[in-house]
Amino acid sequence: MFTKSFMINSKNLKLSCYWIILSLFLYSCNGKMPGGDARKFPDDPAKRVKQNLKDGRGFKLMDVMEKQKGGVFDFASSNELWRASLDVIDFMPLSSVNYSGGIIISDWYSSDNNSNESIKVSIRFLTNEIRSDALDIDIFKRECDSNFLNCNITKNDSGTLVFELKKEILKKATIYKKENEEKKKDEK
Repeated sequence: MFTKSFMINSKNLKLSCYWIILSLFLYSCNGKMPGGDARKFPDDPAKRVKQNLKDGRGFKLMDVMEKQKGGVFDFASSNELWRASLDVIDFMPLSSVNYSGGIIISDWYSSDNNSNESIKVSIRFLTNEIRSDALDIDIFKRECDSNFLNCNITKNDSGTLVFELKKEILKKATIYKKENEEKKKDEK
């Protein structure tokens, strides 16, 4: 008798759970569709399509087909800031270069072979646009004793070298951008 009543209660429990889940599902569908207000959209389908394309909510099949023809390649060689940065610090050995991550890190560099002082440059790209806040440049200075056993590494906060590097990179990037624009004009 105990088993039979328990089985009936478990069936009722399952049925109750189904009803609760169904009612929650129906309750969450409160009848409002996103963008479903007819007062905000024109009746004419052509006007609706035009409005959706203007708002960026759709696409044209011909636009997709045209993009597949030539394609837009975001390689490092097409990014003026990237190319200019590599050109400006080309005298330094590089320890890490990651275009997709937007960072260039040089290895420790010293102008003298026997010098106890060396620097390391880190360039982070914050945007692809050529502007002064597009680059975050950090310079670290390492000073070692004569045996290179005890080294002191500090971040160079003076800003003059950072400013000069940033200025040279932006100047060279601007030249590269002008060359690319002239090249595109000639192709047309």
